[in-house]
Amino acid sequence: MHVKKGDNVIVISGNDKGKIGKVLKVLTKQNRVIVEGVNIVSRHTRPSNAHPDGGIIKKEAPIHASNVQLIDPKTQERTRIGYKIVDGKKVRYAKKSGQVLDN
Repeated sequence: MHVKKGDNVIVISGNDKGKIGKVLKVLTKQNRVIVEGVNIVSRHTRPSNAHPDGGIIKKEAPIHASNVQLIDPKTQERTRIGYKIVDGKKVRYAKKSGQVLDN
């Protein structure tokens, strides 16, 4: 998958197109990601120990990984991802600026 937890991404299609957020979770088997502040859904919950009052809770729902694109840390624009070998280790890099994304 081209994105990892903690990456800054922009949504390129759907209702939240243009929104920028941080990847909170990556669901590799479903090829989906959860992005902070994107695809907010209302969840009706019963009272429980975690939520004693219950009620309606707003939370992020997963979106397909193909609907997000990484933000280049150097230029702050959206960019595609490439892979190359650096010191015998496969790393991701931004195609626009050439900057290595993985430490």
